[in-house]
Amino acid sequence: MKIPAKLANYINGKLQTPSNKKYFDNPNPSTGKSLCKIPASNEKDVSLAVKAAEKAFPAWSKTSSQERFKILNNIAELILKNLEDLALAESMDSGKPLWLSRSVDIPRAHQNFQFFATAQMQFASESHHMPGEAINYTLRQPIGVVGCISPWNLPLYLFTWKIAPALATGNCVVAKPSEITPCTAYLLGKICIQAGLPAGVLNIIHGMGADAGQAIVVHPKVKAISFTGGTVTGARIASLAAPKFKKLSLELGGKNPNIIFADCDFKKMLKTTVASSFGNNGQICLCGSRIYIEASIYEKFKRAFVKKVKQMKVGDPLAKDSNLGAISSMGHLEKILGHIEIAKEEGAKILYGGKQIKLKGKYKNGAYLEPTVLEGLDPSCRTNQEEIFGPVVTLTPFKNEKQAIALANSTAYGLSATVWTNDLNRAHRLGEELDAGIVWVNCWLKRDLRTPFGGVKNSGVGREGGWEALRFFTEPKNVCISY
Repeated sequence: MKIPAKLANYINGKLQTPSNKKYFDNPNPSTGKSLCKIPASNEKDVSLAVKAAEKAFPAWSKTSSQERFKILNNIAELILKNLEDLALAESMDSGKPLWLSRSVDIPRAHQNFQFFATAQMQFASESHHMPGEAINYTLRQPIGVVGCISPWNLPLYLFTWKIAPALATGNCVVAKPSEITPCTAYLLGKICIQAGLPAGVLNIIHGMGADAGQAIVVHPKVKAISFTGGTVTGARIASLAAPKFKKLSLELGGKNPNIIFADCDFKKMLKTTVASSFGNNGQICLCGSRIYIEASIYEKFKRAFVKKVKQMKVGDPLAKDSNLGAISSMGHLEKILGHIEIAKEEGAKILYGGKQIKLKGKYKNGAYLEPTVLEGLDPSCRTNQEEIFGPVVTLTPFKNEKQAIALANSTAYGLSATVWTNDLNRAHRLGEELDAGIVWVNCWLKRDLRTPFGGVKNSGVGREGGWEALRFFTEPKNVCISY
């Protein structure tokens, strides 16, 4: 389970070179040196994958739920068996600390396959009785060939989050991982071969979004698209897929509020808020990048929060004591630094951070950044409205609950929100009033895979997780039998 010099596509059950024989470089963001070469796949490779998926679909769609469970659970167990190799590949590819890949990313990929392998065995539909007349029942049938396109921040974690329910419900998949972090997707192809997944049921295409990704979206035989990524790209996918009447699930950006009331458990809140601000270098769509603090504890929070942030170590992703590793790419680092410059122009006071970090030795060319804490910005400024997707947070005081809700709802996004309070009535009120698909109260990133996941407004369309995912990847058909 090592990363080869050149990655390969996984098409029709085999590892294959791209049809044009072209590759591009995949740098390790922690060192700046080349990690491997990525296939520069195009519509020809996608066409081969779709044909393989079409050929495999009749048999896979008729495969019993028990047999699908066996195969998908084999994949889950092999992910767990190869946890160390997968975690190392993930950290080298993305720059995140190895302890994070080992404890979160790869275990969650295992859980995704395990969960949906089991869930599809419990998946049931409805019946509606018309007394003395007829019985209606609903069939839930697989769609056919579907496309799954995942982002770079949680590579295998989110790749499997899409693929597992699609396969579990009897679909065949053409999937594309991000070109920034392709390595664990390549290794997943090898695992699928070992697990006995029939040829063509899953196909993994590497390449650029404008080439391989767009080819998946527009292919006439791909009937549904599940995408996680930026809002701009999501809008582009919607514009291409909508005229073709494809089914769409879009999990897009976020500018998530973290609302802290004076009656909170301060110690627990502080520890979790640091994690929710800078987990995975702030490169999680659910990170709380706008922190709103009740005015009476604003100064206390600011002092304590900045003190904790100053103690965080940015360094070698493979070191056990590194809290933060490298930013995912040098290009993304430059984008984040550009946002920090905009914040300065908007009048931000930098309480800590804001600068690129230059490490020594083999990490001297890596993409490292100080965790950054800003205050003094207007709620309507770009820094508080645009998704930065990095280790940058803003602090803003609020006077009362009404103002806190208004501030939280003031952006075009609505993915998640976090509320810290010991007032049960307030918790319920905010849970109802906040524009968000997910509201965490006195916690963050506590995930039950059975619950619906997704956002409102510019944060996406549709929901993933649990029955929602299984419903998305199936078409309901009503059968009415008269008697």
